[in-house]
Amino acid sequence: MNTRITKSTMLIALLGLSSQLFAQETPTPSGRFGKQSLRTWSVGAHGGILSQNTFLGGGSVDAREFKSIGYGAFVKKQILPALGLQADFLRGEVKTTNYFAPNVEQVNSINWSGSLTAVLNIANFSLNTENAVLIPYVKAGAGYMSSDSKVGTTEIFNGREGWFIPTGVGFKLGVSKGINLDFGYDINFIKSSPTVKNAYNESRFSYAHAGLEFALGDKEKSQLQNYSAIADLRKQSAEESAELRRALSSAEENAARDRAQYTKDLGDDDSDGVANKFDKCAGTPSGTVVDGSGCPLAAPKTQVIKETTVITEADRKVVRDAISNLEFDLGKSTIRAKSYSTLNRVAGLLVEKNFSLKLAGHTDNTGGRELNLRLSKERAESVKAYLVSQGANASRVEATGYGPDQPISTNKTAAGRQENRRVEFTLY
Repeated sequence: MNTRITKSTMLIALLGLSSQLFAQETPTPSGRFGKQSLRTWSVGAHGGILSQNTFLGGGSVDAREFKSIGYGAFVKKQILPALGLQADFLRGEVKTTNYFAPNVEQVNSINWSGSLTAVLNIANFSLNTENAVLIPYVKAGAGYMSSDSKVGTTEIFNGREGWFIPTGVGFKLGVSKGINLDFGYDINFIKSSPTVKNAYNESRFSYAHAGLEFALGDKEKSQLQNYSAIADLRKQSAEESAELRRALSSAEENAARDRAQYTKDLGDDDSDGVANKFDKCAGTPSGTVVDGSGCPLAAPKTQVIKETTVITEADRKVVRDAISNLEFDLGKSTIRAKSYSTLNRVAGLLVEKNFSLKLAGHTDNTGGRELNLRLSKERAESVKAYLVSQGANASRVEATGYGPDQPISTNKTAAGRQENRRVEFTLY
């Protein structure tokens, strides 16, 4: 009766300790592209040979190893890739010849034993992150056992219980995502009464065993103990490299598409003097007088042509004032309203004296050359469009963009770059 109570108490204590130590889910390693979910619970079964002899020496020269069979099972929780806690159950018989009666067999029966051990994986030889090839390990812990002993038909003791210390080494072979082969060699040190210790010669016994381990959880997920950080890093680096190549290819395609769009925007398909980007009435007949948006003028103003080719200092001052007051929105070709008044005087001058005007847009060397060429051209076109909208003859206004190619000052200073960002007006 006492044996059954102690046995039940031991099993309940092990289960309770396991449930208190671990939650159902354990945080898993995270890679560059997010967290990974790996299986951390497993169960297993094993069988093998029990013996009083150990590789530490001692024991009995008359031990009958191949008649001493043990078997057991375990539940394991993996905490880290290299560390897990394992609850073991073992029973079997340790047979030997009695020291005082060589012809009589002595049998030490392990009725049951339960232990809790820490299992440390020494290494993880893995070709990929899903299945370890080889995992050597060591383990140690504490356990409690009940055993009988008899010599022939004479009973030495029955149901003696006591503590023991399980230690061991072994290795696992991963055969799939959820199954490992387990090979181990354990030495169990008995910490019980002298009677029990004497029955197990040298107070210890060994257990050489083989078994299977099955991971619990989603079959598509790998085991945490099989996780290899090096192999995982290699896999994720390959994925990142592929992603960078895809991004580079996409950037090149976008650049080619932008160049084609730039060429199309700054072209003048209907030859009306207004670039396609600003032309709201595409396809106007050749020779049609259009406004700054490229649309035919409903009632063009009568142009009073005065015969003169003399450009006075006052005319040049009108142009200089327009240049000094010309402002655009940052990085755009949109003219700010404060520039309208001086541009209106330039438009009036062109109408009154029938001058021709060349607009040349310039930038500094900040940014890409193609972007600067486009911006300088668009700004010159914007000024032209505004002057034409105020009555200037579109055929007498030329708009050109030179980008950063014709600096008038150094681009190494902020003041120099400010001088290089300009639109030049040339009357003739």
